[in-house]
Amino acid sequence: MKPARTRPPMPATLVVLLLSLLLGLQPLTTDLYLPALPALTGYFDAPMHQAQLTLSALLLAFGVSQLFWGPLSDRFGRRPILLAGLALYALASLGSVFAASMEQLLLWRVLQGAAMGAAVMCARAIVRDLYHPAEGARMMSKGLTGLGVLACISAPLGALLSDWMGWRAALGVLALFGAAALALVLLRFQESLAHPNPQALRPQQMARTWALILRHPTFWAYALLVTTSYAGLFTFLASSSFVFINALGLSKTQYGLLMFSMSAVYILGTVLCRRLLLRFGVRRTVAIAGALTLLGGNLVGLLGWLGWHSVWAIMLPYYLFILAHGIHQPCGQSGAVAPFPQAAGTASALSGFLMMSVAFAVGWWLAAQLPVGLEGASVLPLTQGLWFWSVLICAVAWTLVQRYGEVHGAAAKRANPTDSIGHPKP
Repeated sequence: MKPARTRPPMPATLVVLLLSLLLGLQPLTTDLYLPALPALTGYFDAPMHQAQLTLSALLLAFGVSQLFWGPLSDRFGRRPILLAGLALYALASLGSVFAASMEQLLLWRVLQGAAMGAAVMCARAIVRDLYHPAEGARMMSKGLTGLGVLACISAPLGALLSDWMGWRAALGVLALFGAAALALVLLRFQESLAHPNPQALRPQQMARTWALILRHPTFWAYALLVTTSYAGLFTFLASSSFVFINALGLSKTQYGLLMFSMSAVYILGTVLCRRLLLRFGVRRTVAIAGALTLLGGNLVGLLGWLGWHSVWAIMLPYYLFILAHGIHQPCGQSGAVAPFPQAAGTASALSGFLMMSVAFAVGWWLAAQLPVGLEGASVLPLTQGLWFWSVLICAVAWTLVQRYGEVHGAAAKRANPTDSIGHPKP
């Protein structure tokens, strides 16, 4: 087996730009939409749970679709999957703009989520294609910094567009972004997978590959880290517009500015991640972030339980949580695929599916907890949910990652599964 390439065939700046755009599809598709949720619910005269379903169903389609995109990308390469996925994303985004009912919007959002799965899954796999694990974590953090920049502008832009031109304008931006990402991949992206696996789509081979990945403790350590961390973030994203606008009385523009500040702290977390990785390595970096997560989540939960229901009683401790999220995600997303250089697409898909399945369950729980309209609006579903997930994140960071997280370096070589997934031995 040839060693992983230490230098990508594309300039590093182009790789970071591509990662930022591909990974950034996810916060754009969710965050830019959030300020419009209350208005959209009123426009269609739909119950709250239907509005929540347009978000949670998108994420479920996003997760499930990766189980198909991953093996396809291992078989045919990342480029054709990216082109197909981004073309479908742009089409589905355009369809959602002209939806005439909540049911039509739900259908287009499901297609949008399925298409988004190709982009995000390939982005994680590209990092493993081009970089050794240690460098991959740092490159992933740079790509997630770009994601944070896009997340910064998403909520304020969504709020402004929703206020000035209505919710359809907010969804129209997604179609334009998808088309721009498609053009960049078409014109500049060079295939990153050096040796596509011709056996990747054979049922027996797929079953062996999935079993190999799912038996690997390092995969579970990092996949659970990113899953629990994202579940905490999604708890905030799915409930925050109703909590801050309906329960606490903020305008959509004020809410957008809060989301901007949250994304800015997330960017700081990704930058801090790179510094910590160089000084402490992956496992100690994750442990430090786990302490920040637990502190922020405990403060949010306790203040909510004690009745301190205000914007800053939520946001100030949540900044600690989101700072740590900016550390957990680069380490976890790169760590989950690192032991599988020849099945990075499938490993990325399984990790993504786990994340989105849990997010879907969180969305259903929140839909049952959040009241319809202004009457009875409460901050507790948000604060108690964050409290719960912060404890789980810290538990994973301090136990599983510390025990099984040695993947950056010698452990990656010991965990090399390529001889078991259809590639010839050297």
